Amino acid sequence: MTGTSETRGPGARDRDAEGRARNARPRDGLGRPLPYGADGVERQPEGLLRAPGETVTEAQALLDAGRPFHAHEVFEDAWKSGPEDERGLWRGLAQLAVGLTHAARGNVTGGARLLRRGAGAVEEWTAETGRPRPYELDLTEVARWARELATLVERGGGPVDAAREAPRLRGGTG
Repeated sequence: MTGTSETRGPGARDRDAEGRARNARPRDGLGRPLPYGADGVERQPEGLLRAPGETVTEAQALLDAGRPFHAHEVFEDAWKSGPEDERGLWRGLAQLAVGLTHAARGNVTGGARLLRRGAGAVEEWTAETGRPRPYELDLTEVARWARELATLVERGGGPVDAAREAPRLRGGTG
């Protein structure tokens, strides 16, 4: 990625190799930007084409590691590159991961709202397609998890541990 603090001029925007605006600042495990030059966690490469099963496996590993923001980026790739009839599924899962990100950052309102929105999206997708277990995903359980976590977040009012609260996307089999 181009646009490090050494190559940027005052007021210049970070850009990728294709000239698109990209924030080159390092990020922490919850996706928050850190100062230029700080040690951050490795970012997920954007725009990767993965098979759906690979998407689920990679996202679960990131969720288990307490990196829901990065899992969201994996789901976002599937949402943007996958078949039109699956975009609602991947968008809903991305919303769930962002909801967990906000909950872990201590954003009670945003976290609960996105968890519920994502739960509704995967439930709607399931109802429209009749596919409650695509790619071994347990969407019924994932939606239940999201609604329960939203309630927990609202009651507790503070940040949650992202790794401890991570969903089991494939139910008991991870």
